[in-house]
Amino acid sequence: MTERDGQDRGEGRGGPAGGEPPADWTPPEVRMWWAFRAGRTCDLRPDGRRSALAGPLDPDAASAGEWGPERTVRAQAVAELLLNPPLSRPGRVAALKLAGVRISGRLMLSGGTITPYVQLDDCRFDEQLMLQECRAGSMRLVHCLIPRLDAARLQVTGDLHLPQCLVPGGIRLTDAQIGTDLLLNQLTVRRDRHSRAIAADGLVVGQDVDAELIDVIGELSLRSARIGGRLSLRGALLRNPYDRYALNAARVQVEHTLYLSAGWDALATGHTGDTPPPAGVRTRDFVCEGGLRLDDGRFGNAVVVSRARFAMEGEQQLSLRRIQTPELRFTPGQPPAGGMVSLSGARVGKLADTPDSWPEAGRLSLRGFQYDGLTPPEAFPLRARIEWLHAATPEFSAEPYERLAAALRAGGEDAEAREVQLARQRRRRESLPMAGRVWGWLQDVTVGYGYRPGRAAVWMAVLWAVGAVYFAAHRTPAPADSGYVPHWNPALYALDLLLPVIDLGQDNAWRETGTGQWVASALILLGWMLATTAAAGASRLLRRGS
Repeated sequence: MTERDGQDRGEGRGGPAGGEPPADWTPPEVRMWWAFRAGRTCDLRPDGRRSALAGPLDPDAASAGEWGPERTVRAQAVAELLLNPPLSRPGRVAALKLAGVRISGRLMLSGGTITPYVQLDDCRFDEQLMLQECRAGSMRLVHCLIPRLDAARLQVTGDLHLPQCLVPGGIRLTDAQIGTDLLLNQLTVRRDRHSRAIAADGLVVGQDVDAELIDVIGELSLRSARIGGRLSLRGALLRNPYDRYALNAARVQVEHTLYLSAGWDALATGHTGDTPPPAGVRTRDFVCEGGLRLDDGRFGNAVVVSRARFAMEGEQQLSLRRIQTPELRFTPGQPPAGGMVSLSGARVGKLADTPDSWPEAGRLSLRGFQYDGLTPPEAFPLRARIEWLHAATPEFSAEPYERLAAALRAGGEDAEAREVQLARQRRRRESLPMAGRVWGWLQDVTVGYGYRPGRAAVWMAVLWAVGAVYFAAHRTPAPADSGYVPHWNPALYALDLLLPVIDLGQDNAWRETGTGQWVASALILLGWMLATTAAAGASRLLRRGS
């Protein structure tokens, strides 16, 4: 059945059946007219074959070969159908469905209201598509060549789909409002004259934004965008050699999850959503060549960075400053190269990372970074975790160590938390003057700054043994003038000198002279030092807060 089957030729355009198409319309446009009224697809492709979009992008390419007049309709004819549509055929719903059609001229729909459903498959526009401040239901453009798409302040109550399209002049969606989903999978976009490939600042999407396997040269800007579902950039290739950022999404709000991870062709495999790829399916890592900015972003579920490659130059950064999310999974597979990674002021519930997730010393900032717990997907030794802190603090700061210790205690790792505090004291010692470093070293060796109080007992035992041997090897000292002369016991005498509070009745009963007096004084001083540091360490253990 053709598009004109069942048509009513006897009534005018405003009649109940919709009448005839304008007399000056070409045969392809007449076919489009009747297909529109019947809600059918006007397919002008030779033998239904999909056209290749990878060919030349020059203006003459569309008029050559397979894109001849027999497949061409004027942009004015398309605009007339959409903005002043004829009545549908009885029992049908009018819709613009085109396949394999070349649209000549500039399609101007700015400020208009489009009520019919729009679906264009494998079509080619000669000039840019203008949709500024336009209102529409759902629009689906699949595998189309569009020199440029300008849709600032576009309002779509349903979906906007642009999968597999090629847009060499950039896309503008500033302050656009999409009622349900925005689908950009396998989209190829190149920059405009301002080096922006996709300008979508202030974009509002009711549900998901799927931009998987997209290929973008220029800046992808989503500043202050609000997304009601997920934002998926799985397998995206973002490159911007012209400016600072490849992805600029400062102040973005995502109600569910942001995915910066590997992707695959879910449509071809029949697997959609968050399901993992089937066995044997080829995947592509997320790649960002240029800066990435998520400053002040809010994410309702998680930020997932997995199987991702970041390449930055100069002052470019991977900036996650002041983001807020219940979970940050940062497992790119290899450290970001070239630039700075900043989590300054970020607030995260769970942090999942690996030892090789982070860049070298001096290229990581954790100032003010807050996280409640650690859930590494693989072994992350404490030594490597402390080195992670060292890399983030070229100049000593106690805050990152305190935060890590608190997170470890929250997970029941009290012993590891004490090790982190010990590492903090050792790192702090490096910034002290010489006298402070010497005193700190003594505290470290003897009692581990009080975080290893068991060392005090070991040192007490060693000193007790040394004192007992010394006093046993020398003559019995002369009695004191107290009148009480106990039985001489070198072991009890040395122990009484070491214990600063307990009196065993030995140290005050004898009067040492010469070398013995110096040894006794040294045991008293060392005993006081060990006892006080051990007491401080015990209080820390009881409080669990230091």
